[in-house]
Amino acid sequence: TVVRALETAARSGELRAEKGWTDLAIRPGYPVRVVDALLTGLHEPQASHFDLLLALVDESLLARAYAEAVSQRYLWHEFGDATLIL
Repeated sequence: TVVRALETAARSGELRAEKGWTDLAIRPGYPVRVVDALLTGLHEPQASHFDLLLALVDESLLARAYAEAVSQRYLWHEFGDATLIL
């Protein structure tokens, strides 16, 4: 994802233009350095992308947001609704 690429490019503490690949897995507790907002779709809690969201958002807030999305019948994945996380 773009988030993984940006966070990899900022591992030294400074964001630098780079070329390469990353094996970075962003999970709860990861110290996100660069990304402070994310436009994303809705994903199942078992998905690795959900772990990335938990690195940016408190779990209880994310649970409430997902409960609201389910109650409003939001759609999931690529053809679903988008969520802006600030």
